[in-house]
Amino acid sequence: MTLPDLLAARAAADPDGVAMIVDGVGSLTFGEWHARANAAGNHLIDQGITAGDRVGLIFPAAGWLEYAIAFLGTLRAGAVAVPLSDRLPEAEIGQLSAHCSMRTLLRDAPGDDARPLDIPINPASPAQILYTSGTTGTAKGVTASHANLAYGLRPEPRYRAFRHSRHLVHAFPIGTNAGQMMLVNALGAHPAVVTLPRFTPGRFAALIRKYQAGTVFVVPAMAIELTSAGVEPLESVLLLGSAAAPLPAAVATRLGTVFPKAMITNYYTSTEAAPAQTIMLFDPERPGSVGRPASGGGVRITSASGTTLPPGETGEVWMRSPAAPRAYFGDPGSEVFRDGWVRMGDLGYLDEEGFLYLVDRESDVVKSGAYKISTLKIEEALHAHPLVKEAAAFGVPHPVLGTAVVAALVVREQVAPEQLRAFLGERLAGHEIPSRLVTLDALPRNRGGKVDKRALRTMP
Repeated sequence: MTLPDLLAARAAADPDGVAMIVDGVGSLTFGEWHARANAAGNHLIDQGITAGDRVGLIFPAAGWLEYAIAFLGTLRAGAVAVPLSDRLPEAEIGQLSAHCSMRTLLRDAPGDDARPLDIPINPASPAQILYTSGTTGTAKGVTASHANLAYGLRPEPRYRAFRHSRHLVHAFPIGTNAGQMMLVNALGAHPAVVTLPRFTPGRFAALIRKYQAGTVFVVPAMAIELTSAGVEPLESVLLLGSAAAPLPAAVATRLGTVFPKAMITNYYTSTEAAPAQTIMLFDPERPGSVGRPASGGGVRITSASGTTLPPGETGEVWMRSPAAPRAYFGDPGSEVFRDGWVRMGDLGYLDEEGFLYLVDRESDVVKSGAYKISTLKIEEALHAHPLVKEAAAFGVPHPVLGTAVVAALVVREQVAPEQLRAFLGERLAGHEIPSRLVTLDALPRNRGGKVDKRALRTMP
C-alpha cells in the first residue's frame, strides 16, 4: 500500500466522501482529490519530471486543499515531494532547492488532464523529503519512503483510526512532520480532517464547536493559548492529542477544563523517527512521562558509548521505527540512524514498566558549575504557577559557573521575581532556580512552532 494506492481505493469506494475541509475556503472529496492528483501528476510528467525527481511544494495555510492535491500528484508521478514553509525567505528556498537538486517548484496544483497514471511505484522508493526546523543547526532533509509514509494504513473501513469522530480538527502548518501526519489522516483515518487558515484560540474553539469535532490535535503552544483564552468547555471532543513537544503536566490538567470529556494524549516522535512514537494518556500518577512505544516501535536508553542502560538510569533516547526507517538526504551514513534505531537527541530514562521520561534536549542541558540542570524540569515547575502562561529555560555564559540558567516567561499578570523564586524553591533544588527571570510579550518560535532557544540565548 502506498498513499496514491490508498487515495485511489477511497475514491473508488466513496467518491463523494469529504476528505479535507479548510474552513472558509472549501472542501475536497476523495473523488476530486484523486482526479486532481492525477491531473497534477500528468502535468509534472508533461514538464519532463521523471521518477525520483524532487518537486518542491510551497503553499500557505489557506492552501491546504491545493497542497494535498499537489503532494499526491507528485507521488503519483513517481517523483519525490519536498514540502516547504511559505514563510521561508527566497534565499533559503534556493539553498534547500540546491541541496536536494530540486527539479521544479509548485505553488499551486496544476493540470487538467485527469487520466489515470500507470507509473509503477516501488514502496521502497523515496516519496518525501521533509526539512527539519534546524533547532540545533542547519536544517537537514529527512527522506521517507512510500512504505514509511503508508505504514499501518489499509483501505478497509474497520482499520481506520478515530472512528469515534466525524471530524478531526487541527491547525498544524504545512511543511512540518505534524502537518504531514494530518495529511495522512485525511487519507487513512475515519473522520474528515478540518483546519483553518490562521490559528487563534477563539477561531480554533469556534471551529471545533461548528463541526462538533470528536478528535482535536494541537501543539503545546496552542494548548496554552486555549487554556488562557477563557474558552467555554468543548464537550464534543473525546480525544485531544498534543504533539511536537512535551506537554507540561500543569497545562494538561488545565486542558481538562476546556475539554472535559476528552482523553488528553501526548505523542512523542520526531521527523527522523516517524512513524515510531510513544503515546501517553495523561496520568497524574506519571505527570512527566511521554508514554510507551506504540504501533510496533521500540525505545531504549543508552550510554554515550551505545550500551543499553537499565530502568531508572538517564541516557540518550533512541527509538526503533516499525516501518522502513528514514534517512538524511545526501548523508546515508549519519550516526542519527543506526540498525533501524533513531537517535532522538533527547536525554531520558525508562521506569520499570517501560514508561519514558524525558530529562531534556541533549543540546539544552545546562552545565552550571558541578551540576547538569534540566531545562524541562524548570519549565515544568514554572508552568505550575497560576500566573505563568509560558516558560522557557536556557543557559547563558557565566564567568564563574561556565553557564547560568535564565528563564524567559510570558505571564498572565505581573508577578514579582522574589515570589516566583519562592514558588520554585518548593519544587526545585537551589542550583536549579534560574539566576535571572525575564518577562517577554511572546516567546520566539521557529517555523515549526517550537520555542527557539537559540534566539533566546542572544537576548541582551
